[in-house]
Amino acid sequence: MKTTIIPSRWLGDTGRRLDPGPYLSGAIEAKEVLRLLKVKKERLIDLTSGHDGGIFNGPQFSRNYVDSPAYGVPFLGSSSMLLADLSHVPLLRRKDAESNKLKHLRLEVGMTLISCSGTIGRMVYTRPDMAGKWSSQHVMKVAPDPEKIPPGYLYPFLSSRFGVPMVTSSTYGAIIQHIEPEHLHELPVPMLSEDVMVQTHELVRKAAELRSAARVRLAKARSMICSELGISPLRPRYSYQAPDSFHVRSGLLRSRMDAEHFASWNADAATQIASALAAVSKPLREIAEVFIPDIFKRRFAGSAEFGVPYHTGKDVYMLEPKADKFLVSRLAMTGKLIIRKGMIVVQDSGQVGGLIGRATLVGKSLDNTSCTNNMVRISAHDSDDVGFLYAFLASDTGYRLVIRQAAGSSIPHLEQNRIGALRIPWPSREIRLRFNAIVAEALHEQSVADEYSQEATSLVEDSMMETC
Repeated sequence: MKTTIIPSRWLGDTGRRLDPGPYLSGAIEAKEVLRLLKVKKERLIDLTSGHDGGIFNGPQFSRNYVDSPAYGVPFLGSSSMLLADLSHVPLLRRKDAESNKLKHLRLEVGMTLISCSGTIGRMVYTRPDMAGKWSSQHVMKVAPDPEKIPPGYLYPFLSSRFGVPMVTSSTYGAIIQHIEPEHLHELPVPMLSEDVMVQTHELVRKAAELRSAARVRLAKARSMICSELGISPLRPRYSYQAPDSFHVRSGLLRSRMDAEHFASWNADAATQIASALAAVSKPLREIAEVFIPDIFKRRFAGSAEFGVPYHTGKDVYMLEPKADKFLVSRLAMTGKLIIRKGMIVVQDSGQVGGLIGRATLVGKSLDNTSCTNNMVRISAHDSDDVGFLYAFLASDTGYRLVIRQAAGSSIPHLEQNRIGALRIPWPSREIRLRFNAIVAEALHEQSVADEYSQEATSLVEDSMMETC
C-alpha cells in the first residue's frame, strides 16, 4: 500500500480530486520542477496542429477485419503499437478506415502515440515504417506543429520522468481507466534552448529511421528464404477454403491427432520444404542448442544490485523492452533464464495466431537479462549461422513448420524435443553468410537507435534539471 501526506493547496490545483492517482503518480512534483524552470512554458495544445487541434483519439466503432491486404490497412492498438515488428498486426477493412469517420486515425511520421485506455501513458514515436497504418480509439495522437516545436523534442519530453506522470495524472475511471484529449491541452511544455531542442529532435529522428531500416533488412532476410532455397512462396492462409477439410493417412495419426498439425496451410509448408530437405538438411538440435527452462517460482529482488532485469514473454517483442522487476540473480543463473545477444527466442505457449511460434532475435537491449520460461531458447553453435536460422524460423515457411508442432486443446504449447527435431534446410556456407550479414547489420542499427533514443531522453531530463 502506498501512502503520502499532501498540502491542502494540492486539492485545489487538481480540481479537488479525492482519488489518490494525482498525488501518488509524481505529477505534482513534476509540475513543481516545471514551475521552477527558468524557461518559457507553452500549453501542449498551442504546439500541435491538425485534426481537433492536433490532440485526438477517435470515436468508438465496430472493427471489421479482413484477411487480404488488398482490402485492408494495418491496424494498431494500444499494445501492438509498441511492437518492434508490425508485419503481423490485423487488417482493418479499408472501406471503414478511409471513411470520413475514421480517416483521421491514419498515422504520420512525427506523431507521439499515447495509450489512453487501460494501461495509460505508454508512448511511441511514429516511425517511417508506421506511417500509413491506422490506430484504434485507444491510442491518443499528439501531432506537433513543426513550425512551433520539433516533433523529435516533444516525444522525449512527454515520455520522460517528468512528462509521463503529468499525462497519467488525469486518469479517471474505477475499473477501466481513461484519459481524454482535453486532459492534455493544458500540459506545460518547457521550451528549452534551441540547440537542445534541435539536437534532441535529430537524435529521435535518426533513431526512428534506423529502426525502420532495421525492420526492412529483417523483412528482406525473411523474404530471401524462398529464393535462396529454390522454393515457391506459400499461399496466404486466407486463400484456403474455410472450414478446411483434408484426408490423412492412418499411419500418421499414431503420434498426432490434432487438426492444426494436419491443416492444409501448415501441411503445405512441410510439403513445400520437402524438396529443399531432399538436398541437404539437418535437425535443428544439431545446428543449435534448443532449450526451454523448467517452470520456476518467481522470486524478485528489490533492486538491480541483487537481481537481473526480468522480462515477460511479450516484452521481448517490444521495440523498447523495459523491465520493472529484477529476478534473484542465483535463480536466473541456475534456471538458465538468462538470454543473450544473438539468441533466437520463440514464444512457446498461447493461442495459435498470436505470438506463439513467432521467432525474434535478442539484441543489445535484452542482452544478459532474464526472461520467462515460456520462451524457447535457440542458440546457434556457430555465430555465423544466426542470420540464416533467424530468417528461416521467422519466415512464413518456418513459422508454419514451428506452429504445427504446438499441442494442447486449451492453451497450445511447443515442446523442446519436437522443436529440436525439426529438419532445417542447410544451404552452403556462402549463402548462410549472406543472411548473417543482413541480420547483423539490422541488429547494429537497432542497437544504435536504442542509444540515440536513450541519449535524447537523458538530454531533455538533464537540461531541465540544469535550468531549475
